[in-house]
Amino acid sequence: GAWGSVFIGMLQQMYGTFQAEIDIRIWRRPNKLVDKATLEKLMVVINKDETTLRRLRNNSVYLKYVSARLGDRKLTADELLQDGFCLNLPDLPLCPLKVITELDEAVYDADIIINGLPSTETRSVFEKVGKVFSHTRGDSHPWPVIISLSKGVETKMKPHPHILTPTLIIHEVTGIPLENCMYLGGPNIAAEIWRGEYATARLCGSSKKLRKALSAFLRNDDFVVWTSSDTITHEVMGGLKNIYALGMGITTAVTNNSATSKAVYFSNAAAEMVFITRLLSQRPDELQGPLLADTYVTLLKGRNAWYGERLGAGIYHPSMGDYVPGKGLIQGVSAVHAFHDLLSQKDVEIFDRVTEKHVSPVEALPTLCMLKEYLQTGKNESCDSKSPEERKSEMVEAGKVFITKLKDASATDPARRLRTESLYLPMLTTLPGEEISEEIDDGDDDNAINGPKFTVASDEE
Repeated sequence: GAWGSVFIGMLQQMYGTFQAEIDIRIWRRPNKLVDKATLEKLMVVINKDETTLRRLRNNSVYLKYVSARLGDRKLTADELLQDGFCLNLPDLPLCPLKVITELDEAVYDADIIINGLPSTETRSVFEKVGKVFSHTRGDSHPWPVIISLSKGVETKMKPHPHILTPTLIIHEVTGIPLENCMYLGGPNIAAEIWRGEYATARLCGSSKKLRKALSAFLRNDDFVVWTSSDTITHEVMGGLKNIYALGMGITTAVTNNSATSKAVYFSNAAAEMVFITRLLSQRPDELQGPLLADTYVTLLKGRNAWYGERLGAGIYHPSMGDYVPGKGLIQGVSAVHAFHDLLSQKDVEIFDRVTEKHVSPVEALPTLCMLKEYLQTGKNESCDSKSPEERKSEMVEAGKVFITKLKDASATDPARRLRTESLYLPMLTTLPGEEISEEIDDGDDDNAINGPKFTVASDEE
């Protein structure tokens, strides 16, 4: 993906001259062919940028791109990455990267592993990583540190309803201690980070020692890394913001970019995000600082908002799927279904202060329900069963219904409707067979949390 490629490119720029001490490499699945439209765009970008043009010429690879553009040969995504281009970011040349296409070769001796995979791919890939580690790790070669960039969750309904964030998935399938599994997130648009625009992020994990060392390692003049021990809230928010960004895009399209309507939507979305984090974390960080900023930039300019806007305008249709060439996987789509399914389970109940009854949490989350319903529009139909005009009309009408329901939901102040205290449901983040831990990270690594819970107060270094 774009962010994973930019992140490794940033490290390459920072540490590439220390090849004897630091070996930076990126794994990518091999043999994914680059389509003609992307090649045409690449050639425009290459020929317009003298620095890139000269680099490709000096490395004797420019003619390879000319031949591919003329249809005389094929180019793969891993070849692009090796030459400094990301398939999902073709407009922006990066730096050349050391690309490895064999997973075991990429990870077997790594001290730090960056997880730039979508949350939907994390389990399948790290199961393979775990098998590699079962043969290569021991007393003489300790566990690596994981820094996960992945946003989203996996939901499981048995033996009890619960979620697995990417760091929990990695811990479960590899055996890497949780104190070695960290999450990095913040208001980061990949292309803008690469251009050197000033940005901040938070590195989250239960080990203060690792947080402090790695935040210094990742930090540069334009990319400031703060720290927090509240991993669960930051990972969950990373998934939730993608969900609610879809709705912001829909609202933007249907209301002709009305700032007032988008503000109404944001007030409802923010209240629901806070509500959900309080179900999943005992002492969650507040929706402020990087958490709020990450939500803001995703709703403003992220690919999920971009996709939602095109759904609202009828340019895209749910039956087309959630992968967009040049953008990648739209993670908010699967996250909507995952959170809706989890929070509608009969085993998961809260007390609704409006109806004064015990209900499933999803009943108190009208915006999440609206998004679920909206994404079901024509979902079971073949993409070819309707003309483009019919699909557009269907999505435009669904968008109008969405806004009508937003108005209905806004009849009650969401801050009053959604009680945000005493909501914590420990089972939702507890792995089967593991005890619930309520320890607090006091900054002493000897007391670092090793259980499945990181529901602790944030501390900043």
